[in-house]
Amino acid sequence: MEKYKYYSQISQELTNGSTSCVEIVNHYLGNIKERSHLNAFLEVFEEEALAKAKEVDHKIRNGSVGKLAGMVVGIKDVLCYKGHAVQASSKILEGFESQFTSTAVQRLTDEGAIIIGRLNCDEFAMGSSNENSAYGAVLNADDTARVPGGSSGGCAVAVQANLCTSAIGSDTGGSVRQPASFCGVVGLKPTYSRVSRHGLLAYASSFDVIGTFTNNVEDSALMLEVMAGADQYDSTVSRQEVPSYSSDLSYTGKAKIGYIKETLNGEGLNNEVKENFLEAIEKFKSEGHEIEEVSLPLMKYALPTYYILITAEASSNLSRYDGVRYGYRSPNTKDMESMYKKSRSEGFGEEVRRRVMLGTFVLSASYYDAFYTKAQKVRNLIKVQVENLLSTYDFLIMPTSPTTAFKLGEHNQNPLEMYLADLFTVQASVAGIPAISLPNGKDSNGMAFGLQIMANFFEEKKLLAFSNSYLKK
Repeated sequence: MEKYKYYSQISQELTNGSTSCVEIVNHYLGNIKERSHLNAFLEVFEEEALAKAKEVDHKIRNGSVGKLAGMVVGIKDVLCYKGHAVQASSKILEGFESQFTSTAVQRLTDEGAIIIGRLNCDEFAMGSSNENSAYGAVLNADDTARVPGGSSGGCAVAVQANLCTSAIGSDTGGSVRQPASFCGVVGLKPTYSRVSRHGLLAYASSFDVIGTFTNNVEDSALMLEVMAGADQYDSTVSRQEVPSYSSDLSYTGKAKIGYIKETLNGEGLNNEVKENFLEAIEKFKSEGHEIEEVSLPLMKYALPTYYILITAEASSNLSRYDGVRYGYRSPNTKDMESMYKKSRSEGFGEEVRRRVMLGTFVLSASYYDAFYTKAQKVRNLIKVQVENLLSTYDFLIMPTSPTTAFKLGEHNQNPLEMYLADLFTVQASVAGIPAISLPNGKDSNGMAFGLQIMANFFEEKKLLAFSNSYLKK
């Protein structure tokens, strides 16, 4: 039941007294139970969410309401929430409980948001289909024989199926935007460093960004406005002033837009996706925007560059999960060496093991310069090319993914086929720029298309306003 699709609906009903936060939470709890077969939630915080709802109702009566009072939010299982399990959908963190709350989650709850549960994802955010979770695949609500995308598939489906108002997840190479595209919701990846990563389980630290899933741009803007900004717990977060993203989401001027020609000839580009993208170009033209074909010659190197660097960083970051200090420890050990080997071999899934081993390889003394150092140089060249384009154009556009949602198990036997699902999202991640995926119609199978729009560093306000105007027309 889609009673509350947008936060504005909740806010209006709370203001006029026609509903309460408790009623809103009960509405979502009913939907979660009814649609449990989608496997979006790993854990539902039923009692706690209702207690928080009562607290927010009390604050509303006292006139001390926050910006997000009554917004019901799901969090990806890579974000710490004090006193609750956080497992990254992995067996290796079985039984582990967060000792503190991540900055992003804390800022949401401080403004009256209600956390309803933790959401399924690909293990340690490594995947493009949400089939790598130790707790089973998440199913796309539009067609349960198809994937929701990954790694934040649970987040996308929770918003798609009206199991919560919004969700927050992580985007390393497209893990917010690609599932948002597959599920027909809005997925925002801010500029790298715009939102504190404190309390986010690290995968690839120079890529990881916390992003939002919503049903409209207004809610994305409001959530980013609350989450963004300096944080004493994260030395890498930007100290740039946070604009009021939600205050004015109208875009009145005519934009100069570049569409990257290499995407139209991209490997594995689905014909329907291509046609949908060409229609979007014509729509921009009809609205009076200046739109031109541009070239990003290094685009073909973005995906291999991305996978070399993120596997290297994953190898380093995941070394802390060793069976000694917390989480899973194999019972089948006879000495310290076998404890390390068996705990990691049994605790990590196949895809995580694959990426850790690849990362260890590219960081090894014999191959460090040949792979890792070279990939860092290429990353910088890609960043420069993207910056040059965005110094001329207001926005760059491309499809979010080369295909719409594919069938469960379709690419499981060939990891390279799965990696191609990130083909159009890694550019923004490699460069560190903000990007958003907007729902843009459906294909002949009823599966959603996504349109990706990118802007220059810290230009989220302009990006959100332009995206909002596009969806409203």
